[in-house]
Amino acid sequence: MINRIRDIRRQKHMTLADVAARCTPPTTAQTIGRLETGTRNLSLGWMNRIAAALEVEPELLVRGDEATQPQLIARLLETGADALSKPADAILPIALGGESALVVLAVEASAGEYRIGDQVWLRQFEPDDYSRLLNRDVLAPRPGGRFAFGRMIDRDGNRVAILPPGTGKRQIVIDNPPWLAMAEMLVRRL
Repeated sequence: MINRIRDIRRQKHMTLADVAARCTPPTTAQTIGRLETGTRNLSLGWMNRIAAALEVEPELLVRGDEATQPQLIARLLETGADALSKPADAILPIALGGESALVVLAVEASAGEYRIGDQVWLRQFEPDDYSRLLNRDVLAPRPGGRFAFGRMIDRDGNRVAILPPGTGKRQIVIDNPPWLAMAEMLVRRL
């Protein structure tokens, strides 16, 4: 198995010392370097510690010899597309960072700025964080296993009002939703 600690660390603009300090309990930059290069065995315990320090899922740290991971090969600058000196594994950005649960909404009918085939990745929030979701696109559970999706336009105590995307839609008022999930990333095929 080949590990991807160095690739992920560099994409997150972290040094060996940064990762070492963020490990629980803290370790040394030399130890992280040895784990990156394979001169020290990457045990399950180390994998979990380093993944937590990098804020990624532990399975992102390893890959098989014949991995078919997408490659990051270029970057877009003001002057145009520029090749990287060395290709690197592309890491799905949603797996990086955040402590709360993620959910995904698949768009199967165009609505507002969302197109058929889009995926909306959303991060779940508890009721005490709802105030920061005002004027953001959210997904909310409703009774009977249904959901509401749209812009959160109002909050009154335990009640939230959501305006679905598109023209001529009526707001949906939900009493006491157990959680709301805020849209964080849109994945759209070209």
